[in-house]
Amino acid sequence: MPQTVSLDAVEAPVVRRSDVVVVGGGPAGVSAAVAAARAGADVTLLERYSALGGLASGGMVLVLDDMINGNEITVTGVVDEYVERMAKLGLAVYPPVEDRRSSPEMWAKWGRWGAFDFHSHTNPKPVCYAVAFDPDGWKRVSNDLVRESGVNLRLHSWFSRPVVQDGAVKGVVCETKSGPQAVMGDVVIDTTGDIDVASRAGASYAQDNYLVTLVFRLGGVDTATAERFEQENPREARAINRKIKRMLGGAWELWWLKTPVPGVVWCNCPHMTGFDGTDPVSLTEAEFEARTRIGAVLDHIKTDLPGFENAYLLDVAEQMGVRQTRLLQGEYVVTKEDVTSRRHFADSVSRGRDYYTPYRALLPRDVDQLLVAGRHYSATPEAQRISREIPPCMAMGQAAGIAAATAVEQGVMVRDVDPAVIQRRMREQGADPGDVPAENATIDQIEEAVA
Repeated sequence: MPQTVSLDAVEAPVVRRSDVVVVGGGPAGVSAAVAAARAGADVTLLERYSALGGLASGGMVLVLDDMINGNEITVTGVVDEYVERMAKLGLAVYPPVEDRRSSPEMWAKWGRWGAFDFHSHTNPKPVCYAVAFDPDGWKRVSNDLVRESGVNLRLHSWFSRPVVQDGAVKGVVCETKSGPQAVMGDVVIDTTGDIDVASRAGASYAQDNYLVTLVFRLGGVDTATAERFEQENPREARAINRKIKRMLGGAWELWWLKTPVPGVVWCNCPHMTGFDGTDPVSLTEAEFEARTRIGAVLDHIKTDLPGFENAYLLDVAEQMGVRQTRLLQGEYVVTKEDVTSRRHFADSVSRGRDYYTPYRALLPRDVDQLLVAGRHYSATPEAQRISREIPPCMAMGQAAGIAAATAVEQGVMVRDVDPAVIQRRMREQGADPGDVPAENATIDQIEEAVA
């Protein structure tokens, strides 16, 4: 047993009371806060870092994908507003409808933007609706949406512990430079990515780990030369890129992608296994390991990869890209078969690529007045690995925000909110709740009858 110390009970001044408190200002958290405010609730959003955006900005995961089912765009709502606003700033790029097809020409044009269906087994992979964006553009749009919606934002507020009374969450305590501070609310939404709130409030969860990645960007890259070299010398280019990926120790098919900023590319690597995203010692080791690999690759590409002769390390992500830690075990646990069979639920409140998320997967079994949205939703580890991309997490957040606001408005527990009301209000906010199954969905007759 480790040595322990006993501390006095925490006394935290109540600095804010709201209808809805959202903990975690990443994509799911901002979506939840904005949706709840637009639905009429008084909302406080808490974020531990100095900026909003989570893995989309601080983690620099700079492509929005996993939001199509064939030619249908399935993830809509707040995510559309991000795309539209960033595009107006010149900080988002995506293929027009006429380019969304499979051909060598389209692959040459859009492949290095990451705008392709990575689930497809065809070669070349079909170009599809996916959005390359700039991390600072994401921060700017996040600020605008929060401010315009009237959300009370408190940055530099690191969640410490929940306030639980009689089995219901009544608020949270955050650590700040001014000491512990309490923010109270009728409903709390956990969008921390690791169910920090739910796990400490007593909710059941599973724990596993997957890849972690410390994303980086390179400046000074002549992308036109690099692409021309690849197209004119495919065998040589493949050999060089294979060597680079071995040095990184893991990367997706394309280890570098273009960004809306000329000469700047982003590298969603190195992929590393065996690290625990909830353990500070393990995360420290991951940071050092990643930077060692990045440095080695940078020295190599300047001499071996055409177009990268003048490349330099522009920046490394502020946040480690942790894909999986704790997962809620809620009223319903989504399985891999649910995702791969496209199982439709009568209480679906958000959609992913071609899968559906039931309201029950956002509800802890053991704690009241708490909702969970984002990559830590109620799913098996195998299911979560194929249903955790940013756009679907944003849709979950929007649904959770609407559910929370509805509970406050109707004076009911969040677990008693009618999913049909959430579905209707999602559509009113321009989002697809997945209430209408696609042609390729699997309809479970028993499940539909029970719901």
